[in-house]
Amino acid sequence: MEFTSHQIAQLLGGRVEGEGNRKISRLAKIEEATEGAISFLSNPKYEQYIYSTGASAVLVNNTFKPKEEVKATLIYVEDAYASISTLLEEYNRIKVHSKQGLETPHFLGENVVMGTQCYIGAFTYIGRNAKIGDNVKIYPHSYIGDNVIIGNNTIVYAGVKVYSDCVIGSNCTFHSGAVIGSDGFGFAPLPDGSFKAIPQIGNVIIEDNVSIGANTTIDCATMGSTIIRKGVKLDNLIQIGHNVELGKNTVVAAQTGISGSTKLGANCMIGGQVGITGHITLADKTSIGAQSGVGGSVKKPGTAMSGSPAFDYKTNLKSFAVYKKLPQLMKRIEELEEKILTLAPLSE
Repeated sequence: MEFTSHQIAQLLGGRVEGEGNRKISRLAKIEEATEGAISFLSNPKYEQYIYSTGASAVLVNNTFKPKEEVKATLIYVEDAYASISTLLEEYNRIKVHSKQGLETPHFLGENVVMGTQCYIGAFTYIGRNAKIGDNVKIYPHSYIGDNVIIGNNTIVYAGVKVYSDCVIGSNCTFHSGAVIGSDGFGFAPLPDGSFKAIPQIGNVIIEDNVSIGANTTIDCATMGSTIIRKGVKLDNLIQIGHNVELGKNTVVAAQTGISGSTKLGANCMIGGQVGITGHITLADKTSIGAQSGVGGSVKKPGTAMSGSPAFDYKTNLKSFAVYKKLPQLMKRIEELEEKILTLAPLSE
């Protein structure tokens, strides 16, 4: 893919200073860029590199004023950092969505309905009655079970497994190794001490604009649906239990586990390695710090918590400040005890 600096400026709503027809074919860091690359400058600490960079073009803020000659074409934009993000998104969209057609070998079950401009990678299995929307990209070695529905423009990277009856919205991204719809952890104890598996007959519903990280697993519901609402972003290596519901635009960092039947509100932020017990509710805009353990419901929207067990974030910081001083405090107590013991007894 090749564009001119003028075309990039038009895409970003910027203005060109320098040669507008310079060819751009890739993105690179400003300190490493060579001819044909575009880079950006948003942090003043990197300004030194703009005078020596080999990049053909550099995105800069409208407020930037060079102190010496710049060889690269400058593209002035409102926010260079946001603009490079937009450019990366567009580059990725073009790269990913340019793939079309069916590679061989692949398997399509009976009555599969497939939209236009789809890509099905080699060794992919799509079960019977599946419905695949327009411009869906399913990379090699993926499994799409019976009756699965996938909305338009969704990307399923290599090795993803989507169990039967799951429903996936439009504009979603599933990274390699994700498993959607595997059995929830449901076992009934028996008198002899063994456990009997409880059939998990529900599904998973994932709404639009959701991103699922690599090797993240979302269990199907025992009955009904595990639901991931619009705009949710899940990192790698996350476990979502059966019948969980994640509210819209909630984000969850890596290695977090959310136990069955727990419901998170909208716009929650969950740090890495957080453990959340089952059958509780977290209010909208709840924030949980990394490595916290949440054992009870959070009713007040906007609550920030940390610790294990988790409690109010600011109180936790104050408590930790005291905790770090415990050895000193213990020493002072021992010294005070010694002084008290050496005092003469009070006269009657």
